[in-house]
This record gives sequence, C-alpha cells and structure tokens, in this order.
Amino acid sequence: MKRIVKTTALALMLPLATASGALAHATYAEKEVAQGGSAKFTLRVPHGCSGEATLRVRIQMPEGLVRAQPMVKAGWTLETVTGAYENSYDYYGTAVTEGVREIIWSGELPDAYYDEFAFRAFVAPTVPAGKMLYIPAIQECANGVARWIEIPAEGEDPHELEDPASGVMVTPAGAGH
Repeated sequence: MKRIVKTTALALMLPLATASGALAHATYAEKEVAQGGSAKFTLRVPHGCSGEATLRVRIQMPEGLVRAQPMVKAGWTLETVTGAYENSYDYYGTAVTEGVREIIWSGELPDAYYDEFAFRAFVAPTVPAGKMLYIPAIQECANGVARWIEIPAEGEDPHELEDPASGVMVTPAGAGH
C-alpha cells in the first residue's frame, strides 16, 4: 500500500515539475526573423511571479541584434542600457560598434493580466541562419524574479533547462517570414 501512494505522488508531481521550467515563461510572439533585416520582437508576459504583479521587464540584447529600439508603453517607464558590441556590424552601409544592450520597462502588470513588450532590432547577417536566436529576459516582482536567461549549449534540449531563454528562429536573408 505504501508503495502505491509513493508512486502516485511521484506521477502527480512529475508533470508539474516539467511544466514549471518549460511552459511557465515569457515567450516571443514572432516565430522567425530573417538575417540582414530589421524585425519586430514581442515578448509576451503571461503572469507575475507566484501571484505577485510584475514591476519590471528587462530584455538583454544578444550579440548580433543591433540598433534596438524599444516600443513605448503607456503607464510604463522606459530605460535603455547602452554599451559596446563584441563585434562591429554593417548596418545598411554604416559600421556600428555600440548600441542598446538592455531594455527595461518599469510599471505594474497585475498577476491576473497578460501584456506584451515590443522592440525592433536589426538582425546582423552574421547571426547564423537555421538556428534559434535566444533573447534573455528577466521579469521582476516585489519579492520575486523570473530569470529566463539560460541558453542551451549546442545539442542541448532547451526544455531541460530550469529557466530557458525564449528565442526566435533565424532564416536566411531574403527567405521571408
């Protein structure tokens, strides 16, 4: 009898443990973007942190996303952190070596509501096509934080990570989306 209870309890807990890492996080509305062009990225935030309102959303620009421009949101304060890129990028004939590295929206999103945070950026031609471009995001609440920042190593399943970064698939230049 004791064994059955233990097995049942484990069977009930396994889906919850798996779902917490893979499903309960912010994701991008866009499924793919093309190399060598500008694209809109929309981070969808489905809930707060363990019942608390979201007070800050931070998106970190990975190398290869340049000239990022965040969208202003009514009721939210917008900040950007700028800095040097690791490489120089050709942006329509102009070499760019620095720009926005992080976008920060501060405001309040109650736990029961959903919202989107958007920005536009140029996808450098050097970003590999046929691979996911992971874009780390951090969701901060009064007493908690969700860090969707883990980027899988080559061949690693992102669903195996505790706090996987969301991403978009990069397509070859001119492939459309």
